[in-house]
Amino acid sequence: MNEASPRSQGSHLTISRRAALQLGVVAVAALAAWLPVPASVVERWYATGLYPILQRLITPVSNAIPFAIFDLLILGGAAGLAWVLWRGARSARRARRLGPLLSALGTVGAIAAGAYVVFLLLWGLNYRREGMSERLVVADEPAHAGEVVALGLHAVSQMNQLHADAHRTGWSQAPWRDPELVEAFHDTQQMLSDARPATPGRLKWSILGLYFRWASIDGMIDPFALEVLANPDLLPWEGPFVAAHEWAHLAGYAHEAEANFVGWLMCVRGDAGARYSGWLHVYWQVAGTVGPDDRERLAEALEPGPRRDITAIYDRITRGRLSLLHDASWGVYDQYLRAHRVEGGVRSYGEVVDLILRARFEDGWVPVRRSQPATVRE
Repeated sequence: MNEASPRSQGSHLTISRRAALQLGVVAVAALAAWLPVPASVVERWYATGLYPILQRLITPVSNAIPFAIFDLLILGGAAGLAWVLWRGARSARRARRLGPLLSALGTVGAIAAGAYVVFLLLWGLNYRREGMSERLVVADEPAHAGEVVALGLHAVSQMNQLHADAHRTGWSQAPWRDPELVEAFHDTQQMLSDARPATPGRLKWSILGLYFRWASIDGMIDPFALEVLANPDLLPWEGPFVAAHEWAHLAGYAHEAEANFVGWLMCVRGDAGARYSGWLHVYWQVAGTVGPDDRERLAEALEPGPRRDITAIYDRITRGRLSLLHDASWGVYDQYLRAHRVEGGVRSYGEVVDLILRARFEDGWVPVRRSQPATVRE
């Protein structure tokens, strides 16, 4: 009987070790995905502990780089994936067996699992923190239809009042360099949490710009470099709220409704342009919640200026949208949110309306924290 050579034995040992390492990485990722960690633990040790430290270290670096780091990660990841699979397929063809290709697939799986673990550590665990209802005084009963319409009419009133001032002052300054919006960002964080305040991110254009246009996406954060990517087609009056929403994500509010809520709180503390942008978003969300008759009532209450701005947003979205890509992208994102324990999926965006109406505020739209005794405004 022939014995394997030392070189062959060493090769098999190396392969075995590699396979064991790959399985280990996948096991760690699976454990991280399914391990039931209490939200209070995530809130204390990660969301208000480790994460703010990481964000204040990483985002200033990404802000100093004028291009999107996420673009490099996408291109590098795609090139690496293609190289690993090509090498595995070539080796499998030469050896006339599937082993090398299966090994390549194992490598890809391990890298994906490792990337998921890094994602959780750098930002993703914020999905598991305590909800806003655990942090603020929030009514138990959901808002009723009349309250939703009243909020929409209030948003219309604010837009009508602010339109002239907002357009006169304009939106020429980049949001991350706007001192009033940055100050509003810091003030809002202090209202909601005792954690270190997050650093705002500059809005960057990306190679994903066309995809954002086709899929009707306004922006996103890069969960690895903790930077903000924005749709290049955004209209000026959309910019402050989109920036505020993404900054809320940078501050650790992963849930879309909570990011909308935090973004709105920032905007109402900014200048006329930011306030206009924030109330416009509330109007948009309410209009998507109510029935046709109430939607028409809200639209009729708009003055010509705000009506033109809303029409321009609608035209921007519909002009660039590719329906199949839009539906597929939002379907995938819906599953992504549900996989990260956001029960409402993409419908969670609109839950900001209910959150605004159920939360208690002091004068000036100051939310009341559970541990904060105060005279509240109903």
